[in-house]
Amino acid sequence: MDRAQKEAVVAELGQIFTDSGVVVVAHYEGLSVAEMTEFRLQLKNAGGSVRVAKNKLAKIALQGTPSEKMGDLLTGMTVLAYSEDPVAAAKAVQAFTKDNKKLVVLGGAMGGTPLDEAGVKAVSEMPSREELIASVVACIGAPAANIASAIGAPAANIAGILKTLEEREAA
Repeated sequence: MDRAQKEAVVAELGQIFTDSGVVVVAHYEGLSVAEMTEFRLQLKNAGGSVRVAKNKLAKIALQGTPSEKMGDLLTGMTVLAYSEDPVAAAKAVQAFTKDNKKLVVLGGAMGGTPLDEAGVKAVSEMPSREELIASVVACIGAPAANIASAIGAPAANIAGILKTLEEREAA
């Protein structure tokens, strides 16, 4: 790999570290090609990506970024799992590690906040962006639905009373 290629890799990694909502660092020693392919596929389906890079180049790319402290995790055979959604990559990695113990989570970063293994697990248990949006919309829509049912309830009650009176007169 010549200098230009290394600079391109450092630039790409720098972009990953600055644009990603979460970056998870894990050891992948012992994973077969099929298992690594499955891992990549699971992350892709979750909206994330996987990147294997030389640790030295990743440390250079981390310099000057908010997640610079994550450089201490980059030792041995490491893989970077990342996503724009602050939760997607962490969820996908945790789901994969439940079935495959060869992938060992070391930690990561969420924006400028460094995460240890427990931090990654905690992030994976958080609701995703879509789930949060759905709950906010439900909270906004609930009062309107309650008002509509409260307004409609007296009319329904009156209609029921009138129907009962009509049935009595008919009988």
